[in-house]
Amino acid sequence: MAPLSTLHSLAQHTAHHWRAFRPQITLNLLLGLLQVGCGLAFVGMTKLAIDVATGRAFIISLNTALWALGALMLLQVLMALTGKWVRTTLTMSLQNRIQYQLFSQLQQSQWPALRDFHSGDILNRLQKDVAVLVTLISEDFPTFITTCLQFVGAFAFLFWLEPRLALLIVFIAPFFLLVSKVYFKRQRQLTQTIRRTESGIQSFIQESLQHILIIKTLQRAEYMCKKLSGQQTHLYKKTMDKTLYSSLSSTLMNIGFALGYLTTFAWGVVHLQQGLISYGALLAFIQLVGQIQGPVRTLSKYVPVFINASTAAERLHELEQLPSEPSPSPTLSSEELRAPFTLTLRNVGFSYAPDARPILDHLSFQFPAGSVTAIQGETGSGKTTLIRLMLALIPPTEGEVGLLFPSEKWCPVSASLRQTFTYVPQGNTLLSGSIRDNLLLGCPAANDAQMWEVLHCAAADFVKKLPNGLDTLCSELGGGLSEGQAQRICIARALLREAPIMIFDESTSALDAQTEALVTERIVHTYTGRGRTLIFITHRTAILPHCTQQLHLKRKIS
Repeated sequence: MAPLSTLHSLAQHTAHHWRAFRPQITLNLLLGLLQVGCGLAFVGMTKLAIDVATGRAFIISLNTALWALGALMLLQVLMALTGKWVRTTLTMSLQNRIQYQLFSQLQQSQWPALRDFHSGDILNRLQKDVAVLVTLISEDFPTFITTCLQFVGAFAFLFWLEPRLALLIVFIAPFFLLVSKVYFKRQRQLTQTIRRTESGIQSFIQESLQHILIIKTLQRAEYMCKKLSGQQTHLYKKTMDKTLYSSLSSTLMNIGFALGYLTTFAWGVVHLQQGLISYGALLAFIQLVGQIQGPVRTLSKYVPVFINASTAAERLHELEQLPSEPSPSPTLSSEELRAPFTLTLRNVGFSYAPDARPILDHLSFQFPAGSVTAIQGETGSGKTTLIRLMLALIPPTEGEVGLLFPSEKWCPVSASLRQTFTYVPQGNTLLSGSIRDNLLLGCPAANDAQMWEVLHCAAADFVKKLPNGLDTLCSELGGGLSEGQAQRICIARALLREAPIMIFDESTSALDAQTEALVTERIVHTYTGRGRTLIFITHRTAILPHCTQQLHLKRKIS
């Protein structure tokens, strides 16, 4: 089958899932083994019934044999039904567990590492690769074990009846192993290429649909379709190459099976003519050969199964190995959160690569509690990078970013200290769902009165005029609302968080001058009075009269 190293790696990647569902997996396996036992018992009882009917056996009556056959058939049906129920339950539980764990891991992963993966690729892994791994654990592995035992049981039964025939039929097994070894490596390479291509296609389609407005206005629909067609053609060729390898192996295997069946039939009828065996024995030979060749044929299919599963496990393992954010430092107490601390930059420098030009260099600045700061600078001067440093999404290359308390206590920013920040990023960041659902992301415990308060502060009173008010549904990226409306709801969501430090990154870019002035005035008036630290990243000058200080960043030239 697959190389031991691959199987060992696959076992390591799936071991913790096995342990979590050991009872269900064991029950599933036992049901499979019972079905194998019933199948062999059915063969034996069939032989006995025919021998009784032809006067070759007198152990039991024919009626008893027929009742026994009926009972075995009924038992097989019941076990098949129970097995399907157990497998479905196990499959759904496993899928939910693996997807939940990976989703949780992604939520806790460091932001720079996560950015290396396209969202479409991650989605492809969470769906297709998880499905492959779940099928392996809930169906393929139990079937593999029961198939092996069925092969051993059928061979032992046939060997008991006719040793020479059993050895002759089983002779094809080494041939099967040889064939699988020959094409395994190439099959594995093709599988990896196919999975990467599938991820690329899903990423391309997802991104194209997300930016379909741009594609339409640039009149590039045909161009995008041609790009998709090119990727699909590549996937088609690789899939056909993979199919060719597996088809050649299957064809050779089927030729061997046909010869085995013909040999068994010829052997049986010759011995029957010579009076060396009974009709029941001939039927048992044919049935047992089917129960030997069936498992071998099934086992041959496990070469691509293990290849697919191994590839899926490796792709999921890449997500599992994403570096997590540093272990959270102790969060601030309610008293500390109310203290007038200062967000402080100490000699901060940052570059995205060791040999790249620095985005920020020896930057020191303070944002006192209750201050209003405008951060300005040309494109590429590091404004967005500075926000990411404040939010501990990326660590500084040099220097430090932290909170300085009146007691001189210093707390470096970290994932756990994001409780002190609320952030409105550029653009439309609404999620699918109702306006209420989006607002509750800011504060899950908020009531309607609090929601209406922040909506008013963000000049989003238009929500009251909507037919369903807070329960108005938004499609992806706030579909159904204008850009300005969506942006104001995003601002309201951030205000609902009530964090000591509020960061607004071009958050009013879609608003007209009058509405922008109204939103800015309400935010400054409401939240400076509560001691909040307000930071506005902007290219506009409307905010400047409200600011207590300004920070101008200059683009570093390499």
